[in-house]
Amino acid sequence: MEKPLLNVRNLKIDIPVGSGTLHAVRGIDFDLKRGETLCIVGESGSGKSLTSLALMGLLGKNVQRSADQMEFDGQDLLTIGKRDLRKLRGGRMSMIFQEPMTSLNPAYTIGDQLMEALLLHQPVGRKAARERAIELLEKVGITAAESRLSQYPHQLSGGLRQRVMIAMALMCGPELIIADEPTTALDVTIQAQILRLLSDLIREFNMAMILITHDLGVVARVADKVAVMYAGELVETGPAAEIFAKPKHPYTRGLLNCIPLPGKTERGSKLGTIPGIVPSLVGDITGCAFRTRCDHAHMDCRSEIPLHADGVHGFRCIHPDGGKEAQA
Repeated sequence: MEKPLLNVRNLKIDIPVGSGTLHAVRGIDFDLKRGETLCIVGESGSGKSLTSLALMGLLGKNVQRSADQMEFDGQDLLTIGKRDLRKLRGGRMSMIFQEPMTSLNPAYTIGDQLMEALLLHQPVGRKAARERAIELLEKVGITAAESRLSQYPHQLSGGLRQRVMIAMALMCGPELIIADEPTTALDVTIQAQILRLLSDLIREFNMAMILITHDLGVVARVADKVAVMYAGELVETGPAAEIFAKPKHPYTRGLLNCIPLPGKTERGSKLGTIPGIVPSLVGDITGCAFRTRCDHAHMDCRSEIPLHADGVHGFRCIHPDGGKEAQA
């Protein structure tokens, strides 16, 4: 059996705030093999981006991270030294940040920003780094790639900037790419192109990818595995096909009901909604965090609910088939 490239167990992220401690991520588990794409999906504020920053060692000084296990290819990310982490980050692990409009430095040319990572992590000269930059710009579908190296970010459209960010993440041939909502600022046509490009690159280079998004329509196109996150917890995990065909958690079902289905959703009909708001994560949290928004909440939902397993499909719910019960 192939050993996971990335292994995370009981990851927690706590942030001290004026009124106490905000438990932003509350004991999540997942693993990822080479060639796989894991999509972490959930509403804004559910802890998705903080999870990615924790993996890359980019959390702020006041943010407290803990885990029982957090390994990348057998290397312990919890105890790794700063120098070794810098070698790993950008070399074997890369990140595509959320906003292509601001992730590139406006004071440096595209070429300088692309070549920097390769010059830092590998023993190559500027000529080889420049050739690699041109090769990858062409690979991600940018025409006249050589001339783009002398341009500045403001001279490129949003779609081109996102492609530059992908090329930058690939410069050192990483084994893991973390893409934090890479299509948020792009129109639908460019979104589809970027997603197709990422999928093709994952297959071509046999990389692993964590894609963070709030859009299940995006997930359906690219995911091998899905982790649905709510209020800092993973409430449902499993193969993408299984979760889309038989969602077990009411939050997952609510998200799916919000998506129009081509050929099934009638024009002018109302899409589903999830009433209420995400609860505060400050202080102690007991029971199911979704129970105040759930149509099937039961008094038992106030108790701690472990992650149940149906084969490779995990879910944190005591009534996965949605039976009506007394309100909590």
